[in-house]
Amino acid sequence: MLTKTDLFIAMLDKSLRTIACVAAESRPNPAIQLAALDADNLLDDKELRHSAGLMRVNHVGEVCAQALYQSQGLFSHSKEVREQFAQAGRDEEDHLAWTAQRIDELGSHPSILNPLWFAGAFICGAIAAKVGDAISLGFVVETERQVEAHLNSHLASLPENDVKSRAIVEQMRDDEIEHGAAAQALGATELPEPVKKLMIGMAKVMTTAAYYV
Repeated sequence: MLTKTDLFIAMLDKSLRTIACVAAESRPNPAIQLAALDADNLLDDKELRHSAGLMRVNHVGEVCAQALYQSQGLFSHSKEVREQFAQAGRDEEDHLAWTAQRIDELGSHPSILNPLWFAGAFICGAIAAKVGDAISLGFVVETERQVEAHLNSHLASLPENDVKSRAIVEQMRDDEIEHGAAAQALGATELPEPVKKLMIGMAKVMTTAAYYV
């Protein structure tokens, strides 16, 4: 049996690895089968910078996802909900690894503000979980709904020849849809409109800053 100290150390270790961009993927990178195409040579400097900016935004989203699922799982009130958050967190760690790899391939770097993004998301997740599982699950549903729209916008904006980034983003989108559906099935409560709008505003600030830094 793990003690509270053990659990705290494990959570701290995972948090530090997330911030330091050290993630272990459990599934193959969707872009790996496209490596032989060497399509990156078809991207000019402007397209490379744009793709890198978008993938940096996506990586920040995954940093936040790790923080959210950790805090929501920590403060959830039922075993079933905790298990769902743990499973979703594992999927998101794949996304974290894939986006980090892609940013490196594009010759860029993760956001230097990752510690700030992680801390803010952890606090938001803890607040949602403390209110109750139904609200916490509703927070997941709304988050994934917004993330799906965000990823669709990236698919429309990514350079046509950036097939590797597209493959990663498409798989991420499919996973996020599943996470939202799973949270809905567990009894999510619809969030009030002002909360949804606040989430949209916060996401806008994060994505705008992360694109550049």
